[in-house]
Amino acid sequence: MIYDGIIVGAGHAGVEAALAMAKMKLNTLLISGDFKKVASLPCNPSIGGPAKGIVVREIDALGGQMAKSADLSQIQMKMLNPSKGPAVRALRAQIDKLKYPKVMLDVLKKQDNLTLLESFVDTLIIEDNKVKGVLLEDGTKIFSKTVIITTGTYLGSQILIGHEKTSSGPNGEKTTRGISNQLKNLGFEMLRLKTGTPPRIAKDSIDYSKTTIQPGDGVLQTFSHDSEITELGHQENSYLIHTSLDTRTIVFDHLDDSAMYGGMVEGVGPRYCPSIEDKFVRFKDKERHQIFIEPESLELNEMYIQGLSTSMPRHVQEQMVKSLPGMENARIIRYAYAIEYDAINPRQLYQSLETKVIENLFCAGQINGTSGYEEAAGQGLMAGINAGLKIQGKEPLILKRDEAYIGVLIDDLITKGTSEPYRLLTSRAEHRLLLRNDNADIRLRDYGYNVGLVSDEAYNRFLSKKEALSHLIDLANTTQINPTEENLLYLKSIGSAPIYEGVFVSKLLERPELGIETLKHFLPTTYDISVYEQLEIHIKYRGYIEKAKREADKLLRYEDRHIPKDINYNQIHNISSEAKEKLSKIKPETLGQATRILGVGPTDVSVLLVYLETQHA
Repeated sequence: MIYDGIIVGAGHAGVEAALAMAKMKLNTLLISGDFKKVASLPCNPSIGGPAKGIVVREIDALGGQMAKSADLSQIQMKMLNPSKGPAVRALRAQIDKLKYPKVMLDVLKKQDNLTLLESFVDTLIIEDNKVKGVLLEDGTKIFSKTVIITTGTYLGSQILIGHEKTSSGPNGEKTTRGISNQLKNLGFEMLRLKTGTPPRIAKDSIDYSKTTIQPGDGVLQTFSHDSEITELGHQENSYLIHTSLDTRTIVFDHLDDSAMYGGMVEGVGPRYCPSIEDKFVRFKDKERHQIFIEPESLELNEMYIQGLSTSMPRHVQEQMVKSLPGMENARIIRYAYAIEYDAINPRQLYQSLETKVIENLFCAGQINGTSGYEEAAGQGLMAGINAGLKIQGKEPLILKRDEAYIGVLIDDLITKGTSEPYRLLTSRAEHRLLLRNDNADIRLRDYGYNVGLVSDEAYNRFLSKKEALSHLIDLANTTQINPTEENLLYLKSIGSAPIYEGVFVSKLLERPELGIETLKHFLPTTYDISVYEQLEIHIKYRGYIEKAKREADKLLRYEDRHIPKDINYNQIHNISSEAKEKLSKIKPETLGQATRILGVGPTDVSVLLVYLETQHA
């Protein structure tokens, strides 16, 4: 039997890739060493956050699973930056780390066209620079038209605690070396990266009176556009403390004992999630750092100590923990550790996430140099979609930078590469006002439906929402509010200035103090609150949004200008030597991508455009 697709690894990327291919009615095999740990949360048990929360909404709009499973498993939900502009608002949820994998496994088991195999892959089967399948550790060969590698931090991984180094995956699980060594031998440029996790503390050993409570919003909010949840479930609190002067002293007294500063670490760690020892060394003028104490599960007596990632020895970790406010009598249930692992240089990928080195081989998740569950899931979804489209003989789905954060993520990786675990940030998206939490479905649902991941029922609901929004916009633009006694009393009651002549609702809502409640007062309909939310943003930010769209449209002619794969940059005169080198190595697929390569200047792009128009018109 020959499968259409084999997915190696059932983490967040693997799950989305497998479900995508199976929903496209392709015969799919998902291989994992332990399906009890499918889509596990080995580090922070949270999903969402700045930019990442919008990625989860995008995954859902495209027909992925992460949002739905997160909604069912969340034990705290909050909207970040609610008082700021819509471009930086995003949901973040604390997730029950035991429930989430169970929800995901149940979804996998019920999915048609998907087979689950509990085993370990040793190497890939390669013939004529094309992947043909996988070889299991027991010698079994399984053949497939495409293979997607989503091995996370398990490639050649090593756990580091102090000066101890153990060959292991996260939480003592099995690592794999066969694939990693094979990729090196096939000519892939490999990276050695590092990440880490903090200690877990017994809930009942913390003195919460010395902390600042960080509750959720206490209102029903969901990642999924199609959520069937109607009531807010039990919500847990998080807690805020700060490191003490004693913590700082302990860290500096034992720097040489840490894996990082003791010479044990080879890999490059994440810039935006450093260890506590790295924070104190890099920011020597800062006497204390924030620490968040967050729940891991309703079923566990464990709290996650965000901000205290470390590779210190166990006895030093004990001292560090007890130096924190409220932790004087704390019991460590699991010690912190750092983990090193192999990844590929993502510039060896096409925008479809197929590798340039081996045909029909796709990579997604931390093997591509990223960090974060959300970035992994987004890549997995796109790799699954594009592997499926290739089998179907169709063009890949490439999301542009003005269409999705997922598009920004993938374009950054394959164009700029990375030398450290990449983290998606709102500042990386130049079109972030277009890539909002509220409009992910408007941007992407058509794509999800067209590739077969969004059901007819869900798509029809989406079309109804679009129709409602269009109708509400028309109402706002044509409904005039006159200075009647009733209207003047209403405006006074909400602290807004009076009107002296008739004004359309859309003009009235430009006032900063007026919002959704005013819309509902003057445009009473039965539409969902999300429609009113989008109308409010449409009115208040109309000028900025239109400007952002014009700027994005200017770049479209570059994004739509494809570059032939067989182009020889050395034959193009008047392009700098550095540009020729970078262009030949990265092989951009569009002129727009070429403009974002470091070392390729505006003059190089202009010369390349002229060459394409004269030689490849």
